[in-house]
Amino acid sequence: MKLSAELQALEARIGHRFSRPELLARAVTHSSMSSPTRQDNQRLEFLGDRVLGLVMAEALLAHDKKASEGQLAPRYNALVRKETCADVARQLGLGDALKLGRSEMLSGGRRKQALLGDAMEAVIAAVYLDAGFVVAKEMVLRLWGTRIGTVDADARDAKTTLQEWAQARAMPPPVYALAGRSGPDHAPQFTITVTLRDGRSAQASAGSKRQAEQAAAQSLLAELDSAG
Repeated sequence: MKLSAELQALEARIGHRFSRPELLARAVTHSSMSSPTRQDNQRLEFLGDRVLGLVMAEALLAHDKKASEGQLAPRYNALVRKETCADVARQLGLGDALKLGRSEMLSGGRRKQALLGDAMEAVIAAVYLDAGFVVAKEMVLRLWGTRIGTVDADARDAKTTLQEWAQARAMPPPVYALAGRSGPDHAPQFTITVTLRDGRSAQASAGSKRQAEQAAAQSLLAELDSAG
């Protein structure tokens, strides 16, 4: 098949010319656009997550030969989590190439963290299937760039950091509560409020409860930091 101009441009940004271009087309196809004749990217996402995991595990071991498993695990989690994949996808302009159903498009699907992260993993799998592990690894290391060497500062997730902040001040763990749910069943938006014992709180929305909790914790941490 011949790729559209949009996908050819994405191919150039990825830095890999596909011998099986249908793999790239499938990698950017969301389930809202799937049909009996059009496969979506869910199976590729599953595979890409595993390829990314192996690449990052190898990269971390090579980067710090003295780190313990306890030090490596949070760094690994920070590098492979959906938020990081979505950041790389934005860097690539992947959202512009996503094939979305009408409802998903109208609800801002091209900017949704979950969709971007899933598509990034699917693209990794597409390159892996097209050209093998070595080429996929080279692409991932190029796109993740300096994140591997600087991950220490961002290794702990926001919920963990906020809980440690509270514990250091003899407070109980923060309380997370579902404040609302909106959107269609295939693309829900969850709003989470996080509250400390002293009453300080923050709220955030995302496509999953876990992501909304992390975003709320990050928002509250930013407020605490600005308050000194």
